[in-house]
Amino acid sequence: MSSFIEFLAQYGYIGMFVASFIAGSVFPFSSEAVMVLLQLSGAAPMPLFASATVGNVGGSMFNYGVGRLGKPEWRERLMPKDPQRRARQEALMQKYGVWAGLLTFVPILGSAIAVMMGYMRCNPWLSLLSIFISKATRYAILIFAVTAVG
Repeated sequence: MSSFIEFLAQYGYIGMFVASFIAGSVFPFSSEAVMVLLQLSGAAPMPLFASATVGNVGGSMFNYGVGRLGKPEWRERLMPKDPQRRARQEALMQKYGVWAGLLTFVPILGSAIAVMMGYMRCNPWLSLLSIFISKATRYAILIFAVTAVG
């Protein structure tokens, strides 16, 4: 794995984008290692932050899209049988479920959250916003930490 991280780091900001896209999708990968390696190698923090955030948000939206491919009849098996209760839960998910995207920074769980947001047909624009906030905060903290220590 470390040789793959070094390979991606050789490509600078494009490598950071690819690493963070992979890490944001359902595939297990650590974009943090690439980011730290690039930052310690002298990469400018703002373009690094931008490429990491855009790539990671893209990976999560890929997961969202995978969830959207789920068949609506599957939801009926997973949701309550009572039509009123199901309608209430779907309305709550439409209204507030997008804010689960604020937890997509969490490794492994974040990918599952993005898939479920798509599966439950959460508003794509609000999902994008909540995911962006989550990922941007994560990378801002990482860049700040490496800058403070390094």
